[in-house]
Amino acid sequence: MNATCSAALLTLAMLTVADAYGAEKSAPSDQELIASAMRAAPPGVAKDATIVAMDAQGKMRTLREGKNGFTCMPDNPATPGPDPMCMDRNAWEWISAYMAHKPPPAGKVGLMYMLEGGTDASNTDPYATGPAAGNHWIKTGAHVMVVGADSGFYDAYPKSADPDTSAPYVMWAGTPYQHLMAPVK
Repeated sequence: MNATCSAALLTLAMLTVADAYGAEKSAPSDQELIASAMRAAPPGVAKDATIVAMDAQGKMRTLREGKNGFTCMPDNPATPGPDPMCMDRNAWEWISAYMAHKPPPAGKVGLMYMLEGGTDASNTDPYATGPAAGNHWIKTGAHVMVVGADSGFYDAYPKSADPDTSAPYVMWAGTPYQHLMAPVK
C-alpha cells in the first residue's frame, strides 16, 4: 500500500503491535486499532472497510469485516509518526506481494490512502529498515498512492531520489514496487 509507507509496511510485516509497544505499555485495544485504521481514508471509505492488524504471531487478523473492497491497517507504533493505510483490493494484492518479497501482480492498478501521512522511509530502497547514508529517507504528509500501473504511467512524474513531497512523485523508481505518491493537502 507511501514513500513513507515503505518503512511502515516493512516494519509492520516484521513486528507485532504488542511487540512494538513493549512490556511497559499495554497493546491498544481492538477498538483503538480500528479507530486508528479508519483515520487512513475518507470516512465514506473507512466506514465500510475491512480492518486488519498483525497478531502476536505476526499474522494478519481481521478486527472487523467490511463490505466495500477496501482494507485498512492501523498505525504502526514502531514508526516515528502516524502511518495508518487503507487500500483497495488490487493495492492489497500489491502490498501483500511487497511484504512477501514477490513480484506485484501484473495488470492490477490499485489505490491506497494514507491521510495521516507517513513517516521516514527510503525513497530508493523498498526494503530499507533504517536511515543510512545515501538511501534518501523522507517524510510525506497526507497522500494517496497509485500502485501497479505500467511503467510508462510513472514516466510522466518526477523520479528524483530526493523529491518535492508537496507534489506528485514516483517512489522506489525503477523497482518492481515503484508507485505514484500524490499529496492531498
